[in-house]
Amino acid sequence: MQAQAQGLWFEVHPENYMADGGPRPRMLAALAERHPVALHGVSLSLAGPEPLDLQHLRRLRHLIDRIKPVRLSEHLAWSRLGTRYVPDLLPAPRTRALLERVVAHVDQVQQLTGMRLALENPSHYLCLEGHEFSEAQFLNEVVRRTACSLLVDVNNLHVSAVNIQQHASDWLAEIDIEAISEIHLAGHSEDPELGPRLLIDAHDRPVSEEVLALYAALCQRIGPRPTLLEWDADVPEFSVLWQERERVQAATPAWSFAHD
Repeated sequence: MQAQAQGLWFEVHPENYMADGGPRPRMLAALAERHPVALHGVSLSLAGPEPLDLQHLRRLRHLIDRIKPVRLSEHLAWSRLGTRYVPDLLPAPRTRALLERVVAHVDQVQQLTGMRLALENPSHYLCLEGHEFSEAQFLNEVVRRTACSLLVDVNNLHVSAVNIQQHASDWLAEIDIEAISEIHLAGHSEDPELGPRLLIDAHDRPVSEEVLALYAALCQRIGPRPTLLEWDADVPEFSVLWQERERVQAATPAWSFAHD
């Protein structure tokens, strides 16, 4: 919280702070007084088959009203059936029916929170059948119909490209770059059995050179965007995180950077 650097901001999962009191909400409020804070949701289940959880959205709005975040984001994924949540961000076939559902959910989130939502591309680990849109086409259409923005996770993009044998450059050429409001970076690992044929979005190590090169190329094309370094497991000392921040920052001439 005492770290000072030009453009420094932080991002948190709102699910960890949606309480009426206690140390976590107080800590977040204190952080928001010193630095810009963004909220990055992991449980709205925008691509899920059921209506959104209105109680969850009310609690999210209460948190938004308290800390005044600079951005709100979620994933193009689902994670809930009824009252059961799974600890993952699951994919769904990108059909016209799913498009209608996601558009309705994004509209509802933006209306009830009073914020523009940024939609993130998830990591993929297998090829699903039944897609009627490429991922970039699907995201572009949601942006067109809801006026939401995009959160491009460059590590997810690389991981998915390797795992389902596609080209990250094709995705980036197709996506609506004017809609990009934020970028995520993270480290990934290799599957213990399949090795480099299956990459895992682990968030437990430095950003790979391949991801860093993709990020630099993207920033050269669109200019700087608020960028988050995600490191969620095996978190090192803060000095190591700061060195990683400087390493990634060196890949671009001017930008805003944060930690999760």
